Amino acid sequence: MVATQACPTGQVSPAATQGYHRRRPSETVLYQAVQAHLETWLAQTCWEDPTGNGVPVYVERDFRKYLECGILAHGFARARCKACGHDFLIAFSCKGRGACPSCNTRRMADDCRDAGGTTPWMGEVERRRSQSRE
Repeated sequence: MVATQACPTGQVSPAATQGYHRRRPSETVLYQAVQAHLETWLAQTCWEDPTGNGVPVYVERDFRKYLECGILAHGFARARCKACGHDFLIAFSCKGRGACPSCNTRRMADDCRDAGGTTPWMGEVERRRSQSRE
């Protein structure tokens, strides 16, 4: 369930109109699976790898950062509504591109915006859509 943070006074504010939704990654199936099996998977891949290295360092780092992403206990910023003064917390994100679906999607959208609103894959989707109409 996603909780919406809005002004308790009922005043119209950016927080209320945009409906800030704090992510709760610990409630997702992916998070629970990674949390339950990460250590076992890392140990198994290390044991099965002939060199004994296991997964690359960046893979392990991305999974560990994902387990901290969006969790208030790992850091947060406090935001205040200008209209009513209501405070709410915004958990830090991992800003990763690997395991975290939320941060990965956000970074893809940022890259798309920085590139002028389109990416090669968006152009391909539009091209195929126009071909199917013909």
